[in-house]
Amino acid sequence: MSHYKFILSGGGTGGHIYPAIAIANELKSRFPDAEFLFVGAKDRMEMEKVPQAGYEIKGLWISGLQRKLSLRNLMFPFKVISSLWTSRKIIKAFKPNVVIGTGGFASGPLLYMANLNKIPSLIQ
Repeated sequence: MSHYKFILSGGGTGGHIYPAIAIANELKSRFPDAEFLFVGAKDRMEMEKVPQAGYEIKGLWISGLQRKLSLRNLMFPFKVISSLWTSRKIIKAFKPNVVIGTGGFASGPLLYMANLNKIPSLIQ
C-alpha cells in the first residue's frame, strides 16, 4: 500500500496536541503522499493549533464530566452519542488506514468507532 491515510486525535492541552502533531510530522516525512486528518473537541485549543501546523481538523461536540454535581453533566450522554455518530461519519468518509489517539476527550469516541470498524488503532 503506497497511499496511507491517517486520522490523529488528541487535544484539550498541549500535552495531547503537540505529540499528535509531532507524530503526523514524522509520518509525513516517511510517507510524503499520505493524507492526514485530525479530530478534536470543538472550542478547544486544538482547533487553533492544528491548522497552524498545517493540518485539517474536524471537531466533535464532547467534553468531560464536571467533578461537582452540575447541570452541565446532564448533557454528557448526548455529547457522547453525538461524538460517536460524528466519529463514525468521519471514519466512513475519510477511510483511514490507521487511527492514532494521543489523549483528550475526542480520542475516546474516535478510537472506539475505529475499533468497531476494524481499523487499526494506536494510542500514545
